[in-house]
Amino acid sequence: MSAFPYERYCSEIVSQTGLLRAAFQGADLAAPVPTCPDWTLADLLLHLGRAHRTIEAAVRDRAAEPHTDGPDPADADALDVWLADGARALARSLRDAGPDARVRPFGIDQPASFWARRAAHETVVHRADVAVTTGADYTVDAALAADCLDEWLEILVMMTAMDVRPALKEVLGPGRTIHLHATDTPPETQGEWFIDLTGDGIAWRHAHEKAAVAVRGPVADILRIFYRRLPADFDTVTVSGDRAVLDLWLEKAQF
Repeated sequence: MSAFPYERYCSEIVSQTGLLRAAFQGADLAAPVPTCPDWTLADLLLHLGRAHRTIEAAVRDRAAEPHTDGPDPADADALDVWLADGARALARSLRDAGPDARVRPFGIDQPASFWARRAAHETVVHRADVAVTTGADYTVDAALAADCLDEWLEILVMMTAMDVRPALKEVLGPGRTIHLHATDTPPETQGEWFIDLTGDGIAWRHAHEKAAVAVRGPVADILRIFYRRLPADFDTVTVSGDRAVLDLWLEKAQF
């Protein structure tokens, strides 16, 4: 369930893209992205811009084909303008369509509200990829990072239930539970998660409960660990309990 109003997600698409654009200014576009080993920085930027445009076309005119065009990957100025234009166009089309419009980018039928949230969070996470590649600072509003974690878990539950990714079921087993505890979320934000892997599928809830393994730290760092953008032994985060449960999750439950 979305934590923010629809308009907030539309705005975040533009603002997060702006922060991402600032993070690659002056960088080597041919540099490899440590958190996406098969991509250069230019590959990453093209991926995000194409995702924005694929969703935008689906929202605006129900286009079904993924967007594959893009500027010269060696032209930083062109990439910068292209990303800005794509983010603004996506936010505009989402606002025009309204949250309840049904669209099918990437062949997945969901309301526009789902895709606004997905695009905002996709940009948050890929901004982390850009930051680690260029050495730029990376901070995220704690409530937005918490919502990004919520959405990621909701998608994994949906994927497991639909048997879209059978390998996810390898995380299931007796005694396998994970507790996440964010140390910096505001009082109105639910900053603890209990992930239950003991049943027939992935289940989770906001709760403070004893688990096989617990991860405690700033919510943006927990988010990056769970998206495999930081190592689990990052110095701001504490892991206690059965580390093997966490390692299995991180290996198998990839986005």
